[in-house]
Amino acid sequence: MPDVLRTNRAPKPVGAYPHARRVGELLFLSGVGPRRAGTTAIPGVTLDDAGNVVAYDIEAQCRSVFENVRVILEDAGSSWDRLVDVTVFLTNMKDDFAAFNRLYAEYFAENQPCRTTVEVNALPTPIAIELKCIATMPGV
Repeated sequence: MPDVLRTNRAPKPVGAYPHARRVGELLFLSGVGPRRAGTTAIPGVTLDDAGNVVAYDIEAQCRSVFENVRVILEDAGSSWDRLVDVTVFLTNMKDDFAAFNRLYAEYFAENQPCRTTVEVNALPTPIAIELKCIATMPGV
């Protein structure tokens, strides 16, 4: 049976799934957003009283989601440089892709995994970005 990882250093999943699963030499991360661990706060997001997004900072969300991915990788025994595939979900490709792409190039200057970026209509919480990642495990 595959190894299942849950960590308190990353935001709690919003459904019945783990942060990651190891299958052989591969580590599959569930969708990771920018929420902060231990809270529902989303960096750079301003909500109105009804919970609707009135403003957001894509750069703050990108930096936070990258950090969340890094924490999950480390707690699973892998690392940032072992990422081999990243699927990116953006809710506003037109406005956010350039900033995201610039930050992505900064964070992935050394390791350049395969990447797919798609626009989605919405994500489960009021976030503008989510990553789905696959990494390798050391020593396998």
